[in-house]
Amino acid sequence: MFDQIQLRHATIVDAQLLTDLSFKTFWDAFAHHPKNAPDDLTHYMRQAFNAEQIAKELANPKSIFLIAEIEGGTAGYAKILLENIEPGVSAERPVELCRLYSKQKFNGKGIGQTLMDACFERGREEGCDVMWLGVWEYNPRAQRFYEKNGFRIVGKHTFQLGSDPQTDLLMQKDI
Repeated sequence: MFDQIQLRHATIVDAQLLTDLSFKTFWDAFAHHPKNAPDDLTHYMRQAFNAEQIAKELANPKSIFLIAEIEGGTAGYAKILLENIEPGVSAERPVELCRLYSKQKFNGKGIGQTLMDACFERGREEGCDVMWLGVWEYNPRAQRFYEKNGFRIVGKHTFQLGSDPQTDLLMQKDI
């Protein structure tokens, strides 16, 4: 655990920083899994984590990015999306946890939990009643983290990674 994890809201000036951070953390999390073909992973990442796409997401008023920093350097980030829902999720005022990633060297050091707690707080501030997410069926570490934070499985959906339709577990938690 780090005592000095600083969180801040991202703005449009952070588009390139978030592009680079998103690309690196997603690659580190999933590139070495045998179920992910390199071409599919690269195709998805080029679409999802380019500066134009990230800037578009930052400009959306329903999209909120939080950046975690340690000693002035980026350690991780989270993205939540207000008023977004999928079949299987039960909520009046939902918030989706779209992304929660830390750099590999900070895994297990409290970055994810600090970001998670801040996402819960922001969701409550926005009047949301439920936070939900999709987590890859072959990512047991993330599943355990979300279960520890009170999420429960409520369904499944398809996450398209390049040409590979993957199964994500839908999880939700009352907030």
